[in-house]
Amino acid sequence: MEAYKRWVRRNKEYVHSLESLANGLTWLLPERFSESEIIPEAVTSILGIVTAVNEHIIETTPTNPSQIHTRPPEPSSFPYSLFLTLMKDVETLVEVMAQHFYGDDNKWNFIAATEATKVLARLALLRNSGYKMLLHGGETVNDEKGPNGANQPQTRGHPFQQGRNGHFTYEGRALAAMSRFGENARMISDPTWFHRAEHHQRAITQLPETDTKRPTLMSFLSEKGLPGGLMIMGEVMFIARPLVYVLLIRKYGSRSWLPWFVSLTIDLIGMSSSTMLLTSQNARKLHLSDPEKDELRRRKLMLALYLMRDPCFGKYTRRRLESTEKTLGHVPVVGFLAAKLIELLVGAQTRYTYMSGS
Repeated sequence: MEAYKRWVRRNKEYVHSLESLANGLTWLLPERFSESEIIPEAVTSILGIVTAVNEHIIETTPTNPSQIHTRPPEPSSFPYSLFLTLMKDVETLVEVMAQHFYGDDNKWNFIAATEATKVLARLALLRNSGYKMLLHGGETVNDEKGPNGANQPQTRGHPFQQGRNGHFTYEGRALAAMSRFGENARMISDPTWFHRAEHHQRAITQLPETDTKRPTLMSFLSEKGLPGGLMIMGEVMFIARPLVYVLLIRKYGSRSWLPWFVSLTIDLIGMSSSTMLLTSQNARKLHLSDPEKDELRRRKLMLALYLMRDPCFGKYTRRRLESTEKTLGHVPVVGFLAAKLIELLVGAQTRYTYMSGS
């Protein structure tokens, strides 16, 4: 394993190019695979895992030249951000396989188990980070030092794959952007892949040699007061919302309005408590960095996904899309493109993980 790590670190540009080529070639799979989504989703998941692991190896490159050819020190904590990235890479495969082997109703048991695992990982990450806001669901490391961000957060993922690794299934290829709309809704442009690596190296060199004592929940609330409590409440609601939503769907069905309204209510309450941190009075005790403010904007944009979730989609959104398709159908080229886009939107909507925003 150490030999592989050294090879990846020495040839990071080559590895980067190979990953881009592999993701592009997935679009050329024979059409016979379209009958079953398991094989293409499995390939997508494998590519995502390899990409995430390689990037983690590169980001953790030792800064001391004498350590490059020796065994690096063991990490001081579990790599939760990497773990969450890997979970995102396999969750659609889990859904597809569960539906294929156990049916539409029983697949929610497996989706609930996946969401529960992510909830536990995110809660642990929230605690280990000193109760900092989770960026992009915990996949991006929040290592900000101050309100203006002394360090840039590190975002996992390929620069050419915004979130998931280029879906090439009918629905996934359909909406690579829509499947992870929330993850891609950034208000500022991310640095390039190489700049992110450079920022990570600078962050490592600036770390103190002694371990920083992480605040406990009580000490954090005692220091930050009401703003700290609002922030934690918003984060816990943001973390728990997908699991609550899936459990309600599992009990009442995806056609029921109850899971939809409960999920929306949790999002609105959690978002309101987090947004209150931007007021001048609360900002004095708890400063939000620029990436954290962008994260709040991203979460607001994620509310658009509710239009793509049943029963709202089946009763309202789909009718609007079909009406738009009929209106544009007589326009050359535009009508054809609109029809294809709507067809792909409808196909992508059938997958929970494409529209979950979790």
